[in-house]
Amino acid sequence: MVGRYSEGLFLGATMDYRRRLLFHGMALFLIGLLTGLAEQHFTNVRMALAAHLEGVMNGTFLLAVGAIWSEVRLASGPRAFAYWALLCGTYGNWAVTTLAAVLGTGALSPVTAAGRGAAPLQETLVTAGFISIGLAIIAASVLLLWGLRGKAGLVGPNA
Repeated sequence: MVGRYSEGLFLGATMDYRRRLLFHGMALFLIGLLTGLAEQHFTNVRMALAAHLEGVMNGTFLLAVGAIWSEVRLASGPRAFAYWALLCGTYGNWAVTTLAAVLGTGALSPVTAAGRGAAPLQETLVTAGFISIGLAIIAASVLLLWGLRGKAGLVGPNA
């Protein structure tokens, strides 16, 4: 059992993406719940609430994708890209939103950070983070939609 994951990750065998997505979905859901417990201790409490919700919603999203993963028909390269883009996008969404709550930035957040602002470098960092995770989630969503189209049948369901 010990070598099961190491072989899959380091010797080129197929990783069990479905189980990993389910694991990360539950982990991110828990992170979101824990963020909610600490909301009142952030510089921007509204943004902290957003971070809590991002963790919970993105965790649920990963659980949903994990549940349908066997229906996604993509070649191994796009499948791996979709998996990593999902993880980077969902965890990144929680992390950047949490960072924005800690720093009190107003970047791209007129509702949750109305009237707030931070140092220009902090605003730039948060803006770049939100743009990056947005692109990652869009790319992953396009790949998932492509892999779920009818008659795709490019590879087996457990690949």
